[in-house]
Amino acid sequence: MTERGRTGEQNLTGVWNGLYTYPNGRSTSFVATLIDSGGVLSGTTHEPGLLGGTLYGSVSGSRNGSAVGFTKTYDRPGLLHRKPILYDGTLNGDATEIEGRWTIQKVWSGKFMMVRSGNQAAQVERKAVEPVR
Repeated sequence: MTERGRTGEQNLTGVWNGLYTYPNGRSTSFVATLIDSGGVLSGTTHEPGLLGGTLYGSVSGSRNGSAVGFTKTYDRPGLLHRKPILYDGTLNGDATEIEGRWTIQKVWSGKFMMVRSGNQAAQVERKAVEPVR
């Protein structure tokens, strides 16, 4: 179950576990925490760095029906992470997966997939209908 807005669209607020794949087949996992405010997306990401440590980023974008698009910008861009990364994907019918392509302008692109963590959607819906005490 997912939270639905006034127009019947799913709310994407929650924690998403993702994987993006480079053209050479190598993959990197990431975690995205999204806030969906009427189709406007914001949030944060974290992922393992290529040279160790953790990379943190900010996300901004939008959702329109099943189309999801956002830009990830690393908080401390280094030589390898200077350019923003554009993500364009499609949300599945029960709002638990987003699948699509990521692109770094004039550099390269690949596939990505994000899965809503655990029972996050049901928790969001339950909080939306619980009475305040």
